[in-house]
Order: sequence, then C-alpha cells, then structure tokens
Amino acid sequence: MRFHTYTKFSPESADAVDLQSLLNNLADFLLQSGFAGGGQADPWGWGNVDQGGDRSLDALRQAILDALIQSGQFTPEMLEALRGDGDELSEAKLSKLLDDIVQRLMAEGFLKASAPPQAPAGHQPVVGPGGLAQAAAQDLRFDLTGKGIDFLGYKALRGILGGLGAATAGAHETAQLATGVESDAGSRPYAFGDALNLDVNETLRNAMLRTGSLEVPMDLDYGDLMVRQTDHRSSCATVLMLDCSHSMILYGEDRFTPAKKVALALTHLIRTQFPGDSIHVVLFHDRAEEIPIGALATAQVGPYHTNTAAGLKLARRLLGAQRKDMRQIVMITDGKPSALTMPDGEVYKNPNGFDPFVLQETLTEVAACRKAGIPVNTFMLARDRALVEFVKMVCGITRGRAYFTNTMTLGQFILMDFLKRKTSTVR
Repeated sequence: MRFHTYTKFSPESADAVDLQSLLNNLADFLLQSGFAGGGQADPWGWGNVDQGGDRSLDALRQAILDALIQSGQFTPEMLEALRGDGDELSEAKLSKLLDDIVQRLMAEGFLKASAPPQAPAGHQPVVGPGGLAQAAAQDLRFDLTGKGIDFLGYKALRGILGGLGAATAGAHETAQLATGVESDAGSRPYAFGDALNLDVNETLRNAMLRTGSLEVPMDLDYGDLMVRQTDHRSSCATVLMLDCSHSMILYGEDRFTPAKKVALALTHLIRTQFPGDSIHVVLFHDRAEEIPIGALATAQVGPYHTNTAAGLKLARRLLGAQRKDMRQIVMITDGKPSALTMPDGEVYKNPNGFDPFVLQETLTEVAACRKAGIPVNTFMLARDRALVEFVKMVCGITRGRAYFTNTMTLGQFILMDFLKRKTSTVR
C-alpha cells in the first residue's frame, strides 16, 4: 500500500519557491500577445486591447498556480493538503500563499503593480466567486519591470543558444557560433592607431635580433613592436521590424509572442556581448512606430493590415542616424504587404491578394534601403508561393538574406545570422 506523509503547509511556504524558475515558467503568460480591439485602453494609441492579454492579479495567481504544478514545485498532493475539504478557510490559505508569491516577485523587482495587493483598512476580505477580494484582484493590474524583462531576455538567449549546442550565453568559444574566437593569423608590426595588443614574444625576439643582447632592461625600438591580429568585431546597428498584423495571432498559432522573445534575447546579447552595437524595435501594422524594449512585454497584435513600406521607411530613418560599420534591418513577418500610407496621411488598405500599387510602393522603399547600403534580412513565418516570390524580390534588391522558418527555429536563425555578420577576419 502506498503511503503519503504530509507536513504542515503554511503561507510561509512561498519562501521556498524558486522565483527565477517560476518566472521562466511564466514567460509565455507574461509576454502573451493578446489581441487589440477590446476594452482596455492601449498605451500606444491603437485603440483598445482585448482581455485575451489579461494582466489582472487574478489571472497572475492562476498562472502561478499552474506553473507551480507543471514544474513540480507545487505537487497535487501539496495542493490537496492545502485545500483540505475545499472550504472557505482552505481557499483563503491558498489565496494567501499565491499573494505571498506575488509579493516576493514584486519585492525582488521582477513585477510591478498599479496598487499594493491588499484590502482597504478595516475591510474583512471576502473570498470565493463574486467576492470583494476577487473583484479587487481583477482591478489590480501588473506588469514586468526592467529587471523582469532583462531576466526573460537572458533566459530566452540561453534557451536559443542551448538549442544550437552552446552551453551558456557568455563569450565562451563554441564550434557553432564562435563569438569570441581569435583568428589564427600571425602577428604584424605595430602601426599608429592600432590597439596595443602586443605580441610580447615576437616583440622581444625582434629586439634581441636587432641588438644581439640579452641584457635587462632590453633596448626596445618602435620597429620591434609586434601586435596580435585577432578577429575584428565591427559595430552594427540593427532595426528589428515586427509584424503585428492580425495574422500573427490568428489561425490557431501565436507567432508574435515568440518574435517578442527573440527581440528580448537579441537585445540581451547586444547589451552584454556587443555594447557598441545598437538595436531598435519597430512594430508595423496599419502604420509603423518605434517602441522601447521595455514595452515589448505589453505589445500586442491587432485587427490590422500589413504596412511593410511604412516599417521600412521608419527603420531606414532610424538607421540613418547611426554611425556604425554595419547597418541592417531584420524583418519578421508572416504576410504580404496589404496597406500603404498615402501622401495625405490616410492609409490605403487592400487585403485581397497582392495589390500592384501596394507592392510597387513597398519595393520602392526596399530600393531606398539598398541605396542607403542597408540590407533587409527577412524571416518569413509562412510559405505561400506568392510570399516566397515577394521575399526573393526584397532580398534580391537589397542583397539581404531570406529565411523561411517557424516559431520554433526563428530565434536560432536570427541569432546565427547576427553573430555570423559580427566577425570578419583582419588579414
């Protein structure tokens, strides 16, 4: 006979929960894309946001409970022991436990809320469906902090690189990515302006050959100096264009949330490994706008068309202000151009097939990118024949690259493409 031993389970058990593991398991919930067009005001002026992206404390509690059970930190036996007979007291204990976990997430700086999760002074909490506590939990809004977003970016980066066979996200040498590998080229004489990365052995050898002496201190001359040749990491400015039209979340698949994770991972990689680089995020739909990285967690798709030309025009303007060795546009999309901003500011829309007018104006913007020396690397999440031909035209004009991928391999392709462009050997 199987026996179970239960220990006393109190709200203080929240202290034993691994917050980082829990936050990682909550990533999909915290970055959910939702769908614009509902009742919550949208900070970017898109109109309204549907409750599909529920950011209430009540939804957070349920997500935490599900994550704890799925990760094994909160077993069904422990849940049963805590709930007891399902009476009001047991429900109150469970609610207190989840509130304590939320408080810890906020105390550690991963989450922020519009108001402290506590009842008004002198109020007796009422739990259960329709209770005052439940209503308050639905009114309270939460969001990721900068620390939380940075942590999820780090976890996303580790997950992507782990899929490529790299053990960590640091600057370690790997056969797959080789982000910090020195070249095998030999040393060369120092020239004015070179980094003083001296090859000590060759420098001393030149001094000894010139003087024929081993006396210390050695007589070093300017011509004796030798510097090591290493892989040159050029600076790069990147604009990540994210399609947030309605097709990115319809048809039973959320394609926008994985794209947001890739953006966070790429941002973390650039900030930690290539601080001289820059990255901007542009959302394109009926129109286009730049958003800060911190706003990615709450960015949502909407009932919009795809104004690719507006996104390219904004990306080109942002890159024009960057003085980097390389500039590039990384475009993630799953659809054809179906909207265009007219000279008077109105948006022309035609979702039916490839509109020749929209296509021509979009390719005009692509040609402008080519003229500015900006390649457009396109990551297409669909494989319709017409879309394939469109992507080929874009890449042919700008000499960029095309990747036909899915949400599972999107991050690997983008990071590999970025890292390959970062290193070129100095001869």
